[in-house]
Amino acid sequence: MVDHVHSAPRADFVSKPTLRGEKVLLRPVMVDDVPALMPMFRDAEASRLTGSHGDGRPDEARIRTWYDTRRDQDDRLDLAVVEQATGNVIGEAVLNDWDPGNESCNFRICLVPGTYGHGMGTEATRLIVGYGFEELDLHRISLEVYAFNPRARRVYEKVGFAAEGVLRDALLWEGKRVDAAVMSILAPEWFQHRGWPEPAGRTSV
Repeated sequence: MVDHVHSAPRADFVSKPTLRGEKVLLRPVMVDDVPALMPMFRDAEASRLTGSHGDGRPDEARIRTWYDTRRDQDDRLDLAVVEQATGNVIGEAVLNDWDPGNESCNFRICLVPGTYGHGMGTEATRLIVGYGFEELDLHRISLEVYAFNPRARRVYEKVGFAAEGVLRDALLWEGKRVDAAVMSILAPEWFQHRGWPEPAGRTSV
């Protein structure tokens, strides 16, 4: 019997890297980061943009328990986004929903309010996506972005994510149904442009 099944090396999610850029540093997220990250969970606009239906005030104790276990995960990567200039934790970048058979992951990023518009989210996205392709040997990284979040979609496009389609009425938010765009980037695309698909004249987001 001919074995035609591709057997790829298992991605190493156990090792948690530190990734350095010009504006941000990504490192393993820790329970001690929770106070800095809490504004993400308390901000109404952040909840809307991520489609996070809450049931009241976020439970900080439960959130601390979650982050205290992130370093032990062997099927996902949760990194804190740290602003280089101040050393402040300003958000998180995550590769999750790992599908080993198809060598793919989902990506998400969230920053605390007041840190947008300085290019830090874009750089953090490039750093973790590059790690996914260059060190974890992923073939595909995908995400979903809601129609009312064009700023985030622009960030993803700047790094090389391409729109694949639309999930119609994917979110019900305050009585209104909102579409979500499915976007992805593939390893051959990444190795062609390394997260810089556009010519010079880069702007900060």
